[in-house]
Amino acid sequence: MINVYSWPTPNGHKVHIMLEECGFKLGRDWQAHAINIGTGDQFTPEFLKISPNNKIPALVDPDGPDGKPIALFESGAILLYLAAKTGKFLPKGDRQKFEVLQWLMFQMGGVGPMLGQAHHFRMYAPEKIDYAVNRYTNEAKRLYGVMNQQLSRQRYIAGNTYSIADIAIFPWLRSWQNQGIDWADYPLLKAWFDKIEQRPAVKRGVAVLADLRKPLTDDKARDVLFGKSQYQKR
Repeated sequence: MINVYSWPTPNGHKVHIMLEECGFKLGRDWQAHAINIGTGDQFTPEFLKISPNNKIPALVDPDGPDGKPIALFESGAILLYLAAKTGKFLPKGDRQKFEVLQWLMFQMGGVGPMLGQAHHFRMYAPEKIDYAVNRYTNEAKRLYGVMNQQLSRQRYIAGNTYSIADIAIFPWLRSWQNQGIDWADYPLLKAWFDKIEQRPAVKRGVAVLADLRKPLTDDKARDVLFGKSQYQKR
């Protein structure tokens, strides 16, 4: 049984979706353990042993590459691990593989951090800072434009085959309204998004732990996520 320590965020959903897309079934082949990042579960010694950066998701596979257990953190690394383990969603040929990997890195280095900042400054920052709101909203729009243009040449983000690049990017676009996006400006990306959203494994993946997540309204949760709790030495 693969154990996933997670929360219903874009990075968590990446791994949930990947497991389901690879044919692993929740409750049969893998188990989701809730790490409530609003109450500080990510700072427990037990979680830090497998995710020293105190971020979800993390994965423990008792049947690792050498037959021994392996623990992994970082969602992109987990996607690559599951792709290697199953032989799915990452092409084997070098050219196609590196085309997928560059778009996975695009998500890890651009889409995730920038859309996360747009979301933060538009929705969660304790004070409205126009410079930050405008900077990250404009960067979100730029990134959406890059992806929209990419889809003018092919069916999926990294080619004509569904891959871990699509799995990595999709969950981040589910909060498009909070990022200041108007889908009318990105029709090709919207068509891609709708297509991915209808995949049965994607539907199952985004439902994992979803009933546990509540709106971020209390000061304690804000402190745990964004304040001094995040920066204590451990």
